[in-house]
Amino acid sequence: MISVVDYGLGNILAFVNIYKRLNIPVEVVSDKDHLSSATKLILPGVGSFDWAMARLNESGMRALLDELVIDRKVPILGICVGMQIMAKKSQEGDMDGLCWIDAEVKKFSESGGDDKMQLPHMGWNDVMPIESNTLFQHLERDARFYFLHSYYFAHKQDNQIMSQTDYHGMFTSSARQENVYGVQFHPEKSHNWGIQLLKNFSDI
Repeated sequence: MISVVDYGLGNILAFVNIYKRLNIPVEVVSDKDHLSSATKLILPGVGSFDWAMARLNESGMRALLDELVIDRKVPILGICVGMQIMAKKSQEGDMDGLCWIDAEVKKFSESGGDDKMQLPHMGWNDVMPIESNTLFQHLERDARFYFLHSYYFAHKQDNQIMSQTDYHGMFTSSARQENVYGVQFHPEKSHNWGIQLLKNFSDI
């Protein structure tokens, strides 16, 4: 069963619709009573780092999520800001993150001559897995996904990187630490590539 965490942020119904089309059991959980039996979790997110953390803390699910992820090692996939709040902190805000991955979130630099970076990084871009891993199986090496962000996930250890993407330089577009997976892009908006990735997560 895929449990999509509903704390007021993210494209909840898009994930539900994809898994239903794949005939994979899925549910939306918005309270700790329904969350307790989860075997796989998706943590979506849009907006700012502090706003996402505040909404999650206020949801009543934060302590149980920590237990499921840290103690029970339930696989979880963070999407966009849902990935970023898995880090320790962000330059975007002042609140502590979930600290599930030893990483920080930093803002892209907008400086740079004639080729000045435009923010947010928005639209389609290649995602290049750095090695074979379950989340990207059955995807061609240069699969394309949809991005919308101005901050990026700054890993601390190279073994955390699952894929990289080039936007005026390479950045980590997906990361993993044990059972915790995160993708900066939006698989629910990325057509067949995103559907395959979400199916792959269900098989972990």
